[in-house]
Amino acid sequence: MAKAMAFSSFFLSLVSLYLIIIANGVHSFGEKKTFKVQKMQAKQLLGPMGCLLPESRRQNGAVVLEMKDRGHCSEKKLSWNRRFQKQLVFDDLRVRSMQSQIRKMVSGHTEDDVTETQVPLTSGIVFETLNYVVTIGFGSQNMTVIVDTGSDLTWVQCKPCKSCYNQQGPLFNPSSSSSYQSVLCDSSICQSLQLAIGNSGPCGNNNITACNYEVSYGDGSFSYGELALDYLTFGGVSVRNFVFGCGRNNKGLFGGTSGLMGLGRSKLSMISQTDATFGGVFSYCLPTVEAGASGSLVMGNEFSVFKNVTPIAYTRMVPNPQLPTFYILNLTGINVGDVPLKTPSFGNGGVIIDSGTVITRLAPSVYKALKAEFLKQFSGFPSVPGFSILDTCFNLTGYQEVNIPTIRIYFEDNVELNVDVNGIFYMVKEDASQVCLALASLSSEYETGIIGNYQQRNQRVVYDTKQSKVGFAGESCGFI
Repeated sequence: MAKAMAFSSFFLSLVSLYLIIIANGVHSFGEKKTFKVQKMQAKQLLGPMGCLLPESRRQNGAVVLEMKDRGHCSEKKLSWNRRFQKQLVFDDLRVRSMQSQIRKMVSGHTEDDVTETQVPLTSGIVFETLNYVVTIGFGSQNMTVIVDTGSDLTWVQCKPCKSCYNQQGPLFNPSSSSSYQSVLCDSSICQSLQLAIGNSGPCGNNNITACNYEVSYGDGSFSYGELALDYLTFGGVSVRNFVFGCGRNNKGLFGGTSGLMGLGRSKLSMISQTDATFGGVFSYCLPTVEAGASGSLVMGNEFSVFKNVTPIAYTRMVPNPQLPTFYILNLTGINVGDVPLKTPSFGNGGVIIDSGTVITRLAPSVYKALKAEFLKQFSGFPSVPGFSILDTCFNLTGYQEVNIPTIRIYFEDNVELNVDVNGIFYMVKEDASQVCLALASLSSEYETGIIGNYQQRNQRVVYDTKQSKVGFAGESCGFI
C-alpha cells in the first residue's frame, strides 16, 4: 500500500511538473530550431569596415558574383533599431506599390505592350536596407548595385547628375567610356521600354533625341535619365551593347549603392540581355546580415559551383500573361513544426518570389492560421506590441537561445522551402525586447502573396527561365 501511495505521489508529481512545463512554454512538440538570441545581438553592431567591394570570378563556365547585404560599406555606425525599424516601413511601401502595379496590370490598365558566371552577393545592411548588392562593370568603371528580381531595367547614377543621392564611390561617367552610346528614340530598344517599365511616351515627338526612361518605386524612390549602351563586365565576362539606364535625376532609398540590377523577365532585364551567354539561368544564395557574411549570385547553369547540402528540387513557374515580368509559383502548403496548416487558400492563384521584398506576405487566412499555430507551439514567452507590418512579437531579453517551431513552405510537386532559423524571427530592437515573427499578412485575400528575401536566406534559389521553373536547396551561403 505504501509503495502504491509512493508511486501515485510520484506520478502526480510528474503530471504537475509536465503541466508547469506546458504553462511556461518550454514544452516541445513538432519540429524546432534553435534561435541564438545573443548571437543575433552580436551581429547588430555594424560599424566602419573599410568598404571592400563585392568581388567576382569565373568558375567552370559560370560567373560567380559575391553578394553582400547592402549595408556592408557604411561610413558610420548605424543604429540597429533605427535601420531595421525603417526597413519595415519601407518594405511595406514597396509591397503596396507592387500590389497597385499588379492590380493595374491585371485590370488591363497598362501601357501597350550557356555558360555560367558567379558574382559575389553581399548583404546591403551598410547601405541601410536588407536588400543585396553585387559589383558589376560598365565600360571600365565598377558599380555596386542592388539585386532585384522584381525589377527589369538596370540603371546607375551618371555624370553630369541633375539630382543624385549620396553613393559610396564615384558616379558613372559616360565621357570616360569610349564604348558608351546613347539609345535614340526611333530605335526598337526604346520601343521595348514600355513593356519593361510601363513608361509611356519616353520620347515625345522628337525621334532623333535620346530615349528617356522613368522608373519609380512605392517608397517614393525614382530614377530618371536616358537609355544607353555599353560593355557590361563581371567575372571576366564581357557583354557588348548592354542596355541600361543612365540616371540623371535620382532620389530614394538606394543607400550608398550606384543603382539597381533588374533580374525580371522583360526584354530589357539583365537575364534577357545575357541569355546568349548564360542561357537564361541564374541563382543566388542570400547571406545573413552578419558582418563579413556574403553569398553569391551565379549567372549560368554550372551547378558544380554550388555548395548546396540538399538536392535542388524544382517547381514550375505559373504562367500569367497579365504579369509577364514576375516570377510566380503555386503555393500549396505551409507547415509550422510538423503541423500542416489547413486553409482553402492554398493552390488558389500564385505567389511572387522576389529578392527585393524583405518580409514574406501571405493571404490573411493563411497568415491567421500560421500565427495561431506558431503561438500554440511557442507559448509562455512575454508578448509585446507589434511594429509596423509585424504583429506577433515577444520580449526575449535575457535569453541566450530559444527553441522555435520550424516553418516549411511548399510549392507545386511538393517542393519545399525550409526557412532558415535566421528567417523566422526579426529583431526589431537589438536588446531583444521586441523580437517578431518575420512574416506578415496582406490587406486582403485578393492581393498577390510574395515570398520575400528574409525567408530565402541560406538557400540556393535557381531560376531557369528557359524551362520555366524555380529550384530550392539548402546551402550555407558563402562566396569563397
